[in-house]
Amino acid sequence: MSRMPVLYLSHGAPPLADDAVWTAELARWSAELPRPEAILMVSAHWEEAPLTVSATRTLPLVYDFWGFPEHYYRVRYEAPGAPGLAEDVEKLVPGVRRDEERGLDHGAYVPLVEMFPEADVPVLQMSMPSLEPERLFEVGRSLAPLRDQGVLIVGSGFTTHNLRELAPGADAAPPAWSAEFDDWTDRAVRGGDIDALLDFRAKAPAARVAHPRAEHFAPLFVALGADADTPAERRAVIDGYWFGLAKRSFQFG
Repeated sequence: MSRMPVLYLSHGAPPLADDAVWTAELARWSAELPRPEAILMVSAHWEEAPLTVSATRTLPLVYDFWGFPEHYYRVRYEAPGAPGLAEDVEKLVPGVRRDEERGLDHGAYVPLVEMFPEADVPVLQMSMPSLEPERLFEVGRSLAPLRDQGVLIVGSGFTTHNLRELAPGADAAPPAWSAEFDDWTDRAVRGGDIDALLDFRAKAPAARVAHPRAEHFAPLFVALGADADTPAERRAVIDGYWFGLAKRSFQFG
């Protein structure tokens, strides 16, 4: 079995399903990937310590958003659970707990609906036990052996994320803070500048505007850690902007 790549993607809000360009980009990306045995999702929308894994059986989705039209709350994604993967995570990361009542949140299912629409790949979601970059990087490094078992590790966030500063339309030109942070992130990731990325608050332009809280950038550190010991090609697969937010998404390996 060939080693699986690692992904960091910008997951979008529920209306991503209405964006023909972005959905096509995600579908094309998944078509180019080797078929995973299972998917381990690390979403910006689940912070819990100690590190926790979600239900290992199919449960209703977590509609963790408010004020959207009703049809967004009728989306279903009934992927199989991944009990074997949960056991493997527990072996690799000390102190993992389980939450057998937690389904997939929108940071997990929104992109999966577009990338694996048949919902036929087992999915396990994992919490972020901290927003500390170094801690998440080490979690990712601990999880790296899963790649050799056919597991696709996906960090699901947003390369820039400030909902108070959204541009007036989906196709609007990005504000300077978003474009500058996006460009810096792309150069740092492709150049393998891990030290700068871990210290992005001090090193990146407009970091505090691009991420008032770090939760949407934090899944990137798990992905970087999972690729740290045997780094291969790092490339941006998707770029561009959505309401001024950078939807840049990366593949490692």
